[in-house]
Amino acid sequence: MNVFEQIAHKFKQFKPTSWSVDNKTAIYIIAILITLYGLYKFNTMPKEQFPDIVVPTISITTVYAGNSPKDIENLVTRPIEKQLKGISGAKVNKIQSTSQTDYSLIVIEFDTDVKTDIAKQKVKDAIDKAKTDLPNDLTSQPDVQEFAFSEMPIMFVNVSGDYDGIKLKEYADKMQDRFEELGEITRAEIVGAPEREIQINVDPYKMTAARVSFTDIENAVSRENRDITGGLIEVGNMKRTLKLRGQFANALTLQHIVVRSSAQGATVYLKDIAEIRDTIKETENFARLDGKNVVTLNIVKRSGENLINAADKIKAVVADMRVKDELPKDLKIVFTGDQSKLTKNSFNELVNTIVIGFLLVLIILMFFMGVTNAFFVALSVPLSVFVAFMFLPIADGIIGSAVTLNFIVLFGLLFGLGIIVDDAIVVIENTHRIYSNGKIPIVRSAKEAAGEVFIPVLAGTATTLAPFFPLLFWKGLIGKFMIYLPTILILTLAASLIVAFIFNPVFAVSFMKPEGKEFEKPKHKVFTNKWFIVFAIAGILLHLASSPGLANFFLLLAIMMVFNSYVLNSVIHAFQKRVLPALMNSYEKMLRWVLKGTRPVIMFASLFLIFILSVVFLMMRGNKTTFFPSGDPNFIYVYLKLPVGTDVKYTDSVTRMLEKRVYKVLEKEKPGTEGSIVESIITNVAVSANNPRDNNRSVQPHLGRIQVSFVEFEKRHGVKTKPYMDEIREALTGIPGASIEVAQEDGGPPTDPPVNVEVSGDN
Repeated sequence: MNVFEQIAHKFKQFKPTSWSVDNKTAIYIIAILITLYGLYKFNTMPKEQFPDIVVPTISITTVYAGNSPKDIENLVTRPIEKQLKGISGAKVNKIQSTSQTDYSLIVIEFDTDVKTDIAKQKVKDAIDKAKTDLPNDLTSQPDVQEFAFSEMPIMFVNVSGDYDGIKLKEYADKMQDRFEELGEITRAEIVGAPEREIQINVDPYKMTAARVSFTDIENAVSRENRDITGGLIEVGNMKRTLKLRGQFANALTLQHIVVRSSAQGATVYLKDIAEIRDTIKETENFARLDGKNVVTLNIVKRSGENLINAADKIKAVVADMRVKDELPKDLKIVFTGDQSKLTKNSFNELVNTIVIGFLLVLIILMFFMGVTNAFFVALSVPLSVFVAFMFLPIADGIIGSAVTLNFIVLFGLLFGLGIIVDDAIVVIENTHRIYSNGKIPIVRSAKEAAGEVFIPVLAGTATTLAPFFPLLFWKGLIGKFMIYLPTILILTLAASLIVAFIFNPVFAVSFMKPEGKEFEKPKHKVFTNKWFIVFAIAGILLHLASSPGLANFFLLLAIMMVFNSYVLNSVIHAFQKRVLPALMNSYEKMLRWVLKGTRPVIMFASLFLIFILSVVFLMMRGNKTTFFPSGDPNFIYVYLKLPVGTDVKYTDSVTRMLEKRVYKVLEKEKPGTEGSIVESIITNVAVSANNPRDNNRSVQPHLGRIQVSFVEFEKRHGVKTKPYMDEIREALTGIPGASIEVAQEDGGPPTDPPVNVEVSGDN
């Protein structure tokens, strides 16, 4: 070959693309492995409604029984606050404290750039320094906890039936043990259950006559209520531990405790000076379901675990306990506030939207690029997503925690659906142009096409990605919440560049054929096409294997092949020969008109005028601004707040009054009735009654909460739930001394109220 022939055969190429074209088998194997990995990752990734964010907000709770709020502040809160203010190496935004009877709560908000584990350690170090100034007889030492969205209950398991409270609690305890054995569950909190209490009611006159003090009684009970190890006993070749069991099994045992004895033989038993009663503690919290008292277990999911799997396993545990007769058949167990239902529905709807979007992209591309070329381009959508899944460790590093498959991630994939195909369109279209229906060898066409457009495609992808990079540095809680969106978009669009230049040219080399009616086979030949036979058989076999979703997909592909052969092909040819040339001619005429004389300058200047007019019209319209729009509520929450120190029974009485008003508003939608859109109404007093914006997770007797849960959207038959929220808000007015808030679930992360007035001072 002479120099001129070498020059004639030389063309611009992109080496990675040329390598992939020359090694098609390796590329196909890699594509299959990536697809299998992507499908596995998609099915096994933890799924949840919103990202599980751990914010650097730390709470310190301290119990010191028998002290007034003033004493708590002086003895506990202030010494700890003094050391917290000296924290260095981590920026503290705000320190808030609450001192009430027997209890101190301090909440420290760090800057969002501070890692939670570092913030927690800084707080623990400050507490260690403050311990020298704290009382030695604290009821419980300061407890340090971080705030996480995963601490919100994912569902409520309500237990009721014709049993007394103690028996219901016994069953709830069994269920609690089984629930907490699950790896997905952090804890199951029991609310509304009575607690057993042994009362020693001392007669002061008898105690004085017997010369016994309260300390003597306390010491005697403590001394007797213990198991004692008696050492080791040799039994043959074995050594056994000797243990004397002394813990009380029932209240009657306490009666025979010797409180005082003397050398003269006078012995004072506990039954001589006191009455012992086996009873229940005074109620400290209340739980009701649809107006009836229940024992409720609040299920809290472990951070990073699959919400849907966790809820399914909770239900499976209850079913298993019923089968094994660990729970009686007449025990009523109701699941309410199940967040997995909403998550599952949202997840399925969004996945279906992505699939529909993929099909629409494919159909639109068919009209402009032909069926084969459009299919190559459309393949880049799932393949780019699967390649992006391989980059998830990078995403974990950017976000700072393991990425879950949540609403924001899926929205990012949906948002990038139309952008992903841009690179593939340019590469495949350029390959088709150079190929020129077989005039140039397809291998050379693919290599040359990639070499010509690599730089402009790279520049185009980079400019598309550029606006998303600043979002990675978004500050605050909203930034932690939204960082998933730019991260997934950047990784997916970067993956689309790899797919466009590595995988799509290989597909083109293998499947791109000359187009036109003269090259087409008769329509009936579609039924003997090997791919039609494969798709049809796969669909039938998968249906027999009880996998309807995948089976329907393969059958749909087979039907689409028949539809394409008999209908779509003719329509596409007509569009490409008549409509498309007309569009291109009209566009050319418009360009010729615009580019004459001073018209380009006028058109360029008009862009600025249009921008100014659009801003003016937007301001005139007066659009309301909201960061996270809220639609019809799935849950309505009523938060009651009475003055600190209010007795729990009084709080319960006010909460019952609010319940009656809520039931009156929803009298046509009573829970349990046929066609009702209300699934349940749950009431909590003192425990699990706080607003999610409140970091205080302790028992608060002055708080009450009513939760109205609606059925899934498709079961509401078009009935709106927002009017009910407005009616409830109007009905719950006019209660003096009570702060009442009616709200729905947050559309994003919990944030501070729109207006927050804080009054501070030294006293």
